[in-house]
Amino acid sequence: MGATKSMTATPQTPRHDWSKDEVLALFEQPFNDLLHQAQTTHRAHFDPNTVQVSTLLSIKTGACPEDCKYCPQSVRYDTGLEREQILAVEEVVAAARRARDAGATRFCMGAAWRSPKDRDLETVEAMVREVKALGLETCLTLGMLRDGQAERLREAGLDYYNHNLDTSEDYYDEIITTRSYQDRLDTLARVRDAGLKTCCGGIIGMGETRQDRAELLRTLASLPVQPQSVPINQLVQVPGTPLHGVEPPDPFEFVRTIAVARILMPASYVRLSAGREQMSDELQALCFLAGANSIFYGDKLLTTGNPEADKDRRLLARLGMGFEAHACAQAEAEDLG
Repeated sequence: MGATKSMTATPQTPRHDWSKDEVLALFEQPFNDLLHQAQTTHRAHFDPNTVQVSTLLSIKTGACPEDCKYCPQSVRYDTGLEREQILAVEEVVAAARRARDAGATRFCMGAAWRSPKDRDLETVEAMVREVKALGLETCLTLGMLRDGQAERLREAGLDYYNHNLDTSEDYYDEIITTRSYQDRLDTLARVRDAGLKTCCGGIIGMGETRQDRAELLRTLASLPVQPQSVPINQLVQVPGTPLHGVEPPDPFEFVRTIAVARILMPASYVRLSAGREQMSDELQALCFLAGANSIFYGDKLLTTGNPEADKDRRLLARLGMGFEAHACAQAEAEDLG
């Protein structure tokens, strides 16, 4: 009888060779068994009772030329969103300071560009330098990057670059036609080659199948370096976008997706991202049990709502959970120790 691959991963050797059948087999486990495996994996890598906190700010809103069917910032859809030019550096720094004082350890900045122009990067680089000086981790999502741009951002002090795959390669053309799946993979390669950390995940509830969700996670886990941060978004349906009115995902299927992401990428932060405003406290608690250990904090994401900060604090307190310590506080504790 031939040997079978272990369906486990360790902190030192996360697996990059999961097959489609193996990932689907994880999804199809009894719910309790899947959560037990995910929670066991989570506890081997992280404190199970803390969450990392990020804050997201739109630094340039609307007028994006892409046709992503979920996005209210696309110029192709009438969603009532007001276009805004790029923010002043001082506005961004003030927002980052407020986020840090509220407990965030990472500050993410997003611009509705297909790809940034080199002249745009000068302003963005200044933002990164100033936010970094506050002691925060920095993250950007600016669209596709060309050769040399990731290196410029790294030199400015950038820690993470976000560029989601959104869904499986097979389902991708149903959601986006203005850029290819390979375009996204190429940007991720440029980010890795520049020595930046990657933030990369997807969106659940766009009409995809379980096979699509499994293939998205398998693709992420199979990257040369697994993303250090994996945002799992539930579609926020915005009137005026083509996906408004689509059937929402079964809540337990969403939890299964979180759990499989945790098992496949054991050392990554799995972020419970967009869609939390529509989730019950009980559903969010199940997601934390399944291995989610990062959230966006604040009452707004790029353009859509997010639970109020006080509500998040109350929920975590009810669960006996807390925020991951700020990097500066961790360093001070190590020095005192």
